[in-house]
Amino acid sequence: MNFPKKLHKKLTKRKEENALRQLSISTDLVDFSSNDYLGFAKSKEIFQKTHQYLIENSLEQNGATGSRLLTGNHKLYNNVEKLLCNFHNTASATIFNSGYDANVGFFSSVPQKGDVILYDALIHASIRDGIRLSNAKSYSFKHNDLEDLKKRILSVRAQSRTIDSEIYIVTESIFSMDGDSPDLVSMSELAKNNNAYLVVDEAHAVGVFGKNGCGLIQKLGLEKDVFARIVTFGKALGCHGAAILGSEELKSYLTNFARSLIYTTALPPHSLATIKVACEQLLITDSIEKLHQNIQYFKSEIKKKNLQELFIDSNSAIQCCIISRNENVKRSSTKMREKGFDVKPILSPTVSEGQERLRFCIHSYNSEEEIGKVLKLLATFV
Repeated sequence: MNFPKKLHKKLTKRKEENALRQLSISTDLVDFSSNDYLGFAKSKEIFQKTHQYLIENSLEQNGATGSRLLTGNHKLYNNVEKLLCNFHNTASATIFNSGYDANVGFFSSVPQKGDVILYDALIHASIRDGIRLSNAKSYSFKHNDLEDLKKRILSVRAQSRTIDSEIYIVTESIFSMDGDSPDLVSMSELAKNNNAYLVVDEAHAVGVFGKNGCGLIQKLGLEKDVFARIVTFGKALGCHGAAILGSEELKSYLTNFARSLIYTTALPPHSLATIKVACEQLLITDSIEKLHQNIQYFKSEIKKKNLQELFIDSNSAIQCCIISRNENVKRSSTKMREKGFDVKPILSPTVSEGQERLRFCIHSYNSEEEIGKVLKLLATFV
């Protein structure tokens, strides 16, 4: 059977731009690429505690058997959602199968026709996809630019033809491709002063910032000022799934209208048990402190090797070195791999053309020797 011509043309164009994506198998190289910031994904202790918990609670079950609204809402859901409410100081938590599902479910169902979504220009693809499915209008504002956001709000209010038109302001507490943060305190004030709803994706902040890794929103004391928080478990918590945090009414709404929650088989008990054990591990681990020590050491080594002008300023576990053009950054990543380091190239169109980069993810288990060596190697070819 012939492959559709339009699809073939798109694949050919990707190849010509040196931007064709391919699936690869994880390696035993020194890890500077995964989102496993605390090493929880490989933790034997978490694995064993999860197994023991399932055995002790007679949860020897492979699958959920249905969606959460049918047969899949097993008792662990309630237990884990209560744990998340206590940990994140929120009235409700609604677990979704992934961060992608959570963002698509929220943005496709919550903003209504006549409403407006104002989103950071560098917002995650899953949020963009959710916005595309929404009946609301949407406009981007310049990355982390409060003045541009303010102009957008004033423009929307001036053009609004209905009294009940709502504004949703959307950002991330840590941006996945830059590792930087917005001024969340000022953004929260701006939202309050303009009767707008603030929505924050905390995927790369949970497990990294705040007391016991509760996230940046809680660290800043903004829990009551944010309409919804999206937290994910596939990054620092090393497992799978996500949750939307907010009011009880928001939970009820999502249960009734978020299609990515309603029309999919629920997570199996093992996934929920792993989330539970990983959250409890955050309360006792010293990995968060070790992670921040490594982040600071990485930043100090950047300065020592006079590389700071190539890096986007970030205090998070994500540190990015700009190397323009896909062929250049892919070549740089290959050199890293040849010397035993796994550092992924981020290509356009994932990032803007000219902003291609090596994305270094720092972990609690990286040694100072590994950090020093990888940056010494980088300095030889940039």
